[in-house]
Amino acid sequence: MAVTEGDVRLFRAVASWRTPLVIVACGCVIALLSFGPRSSLGFFIQPMSREFSWGRDVFGLALALQNLLWGLGQPVAGAIADRFGVLRVMCIGAILYAGGLLVMRYAATPLSLDLGAGVLIGFGLSGCSFNLVLSAFSKLLPPGRRGVALGLGTAAGSFGQFLFAPFGVALIDNFGWPTALLVFAALMLLIIPLSLALATPAATTRSVPAVDQQSFKTALAEAFGHRSYLLLVLGFFTCGFQLAFITAHLPAYLVDRGITAQTGGWVIAAIGLFNIIGSLSVGWLQNRFPKRYILSTIYFVRAISIVAFISFPVTTFSVLAFGAITGLTWLSTVPPTSALVALMFGTRWFATLYGFAFVSHQVGGFLGVWLGGIVFESFGSYTPIWWLSVLFGLLSALINLPIIEAPVMRPVAQPV
Repeated sequence: MAVTEGDVRLFRAVASWRTPLVIVACGCVIALLSFGPRSSLGFFIQPMSREFSWGRDVFGLALALQNLLWGLGQPVAGAIADRFGVLRVMCIGAILYAGGLLVMRYAATPLSLDLGAGVLIGFGLSGCSFNLVLSAFSKLLPPGRRGVALGLGTAAGSFGQFLFAPFGVALIDNFGWPTALLVFAALMLLIIPLSLALATPAATTRSVPAVDQQSFKTALAEAFGHRSYLLLVLGFFTCGFQLAFITAHLPAYLVDRGITAQTGGWVIAAIGLFNIIGSLSVGWLQNRFPKRYILSTIYFVRAISIVAFISFPVTTFSVLAFGAITGLTWLSTVPPTSALVALMFGTRWFATLYGFAFVSHQVGGFLGVWLGGIVFESFGSYTPIWWLSVLFGLLSALINLPIIEAPVMRPVAQPV
């Protein structure tokens, strides 16, 4: 996959009309589109399970596979994007994402559901989700604008959740779940033209500054030998576990307790809406306070909010309040986590190294969704998973405290 003169000419042509505003705007729309449908898939559990007589463990396994493959595919997609540019990766990811939603529309067996909702959407997300948007922002924008841009990109994903949750419920109620999936698939194809604004140049020896000329293997060895990076990766596991479990199983959990599906849609939307506030606030705060303290506070608040939610009667007010508090801490872990990766190791292999951190996040997501389905089918309750989420939250609050916020020390070549 050689870098051609045509690739160079394409990048120069695209770069001529791009400004920081255009880059951030297009990246935010991509984050909105890619995050919207996958955050609404929990609303398809009950109608599809009723039609095909599936247990929640069947749908839970498909969404668990999606989270796992999204994570496993992220460092691969990140490495390709770091080496050959973001544009190609995003286009392929959008096609896979749309294809997965289409296969899910015609799924009539658990295996076909696993293929569509699990494999194709999972790998599609690894190529076109907000992770690569943040990578493009880190490479294309000056350092002084990165903090706010990372917060905006994360907030845009949350706004997609805010829009798509009630939108998805309305489509299912008025036109049926098959039509809703077809509409979602068509919208994913809009990512392809928008990704032109985020095109990054392919890495060549001449295009990379001498200080950043580091091989792939050396970058991985440096990162996984760095204690602070390992602590960051371990803490990110909890974020994935909690988010994936809530996204997939909260709508059904609320219906089990007498809350309508429409209200459940607004709860998921509230999470997305308030996460806009949380992500933007954290994007601003991380330039003024230590990022490790911000991460620790987020995980601690999340754990306490879960304890309060499951300890009191479930009412419309309590679930909306839970949605608001959860939203403030939802994806607000992403800006400081990504900023710490860039601070420690620079931006040359940012997409790759953040991708490996995201593997931990998605392994947590896999376990959160999968164990949620298994525990419910075994015990008829989600209570054990809620308390496991609390435990993980408290542990991550402690794990992030010893992180050292400084560039990694690299040996400097000395003259003979």
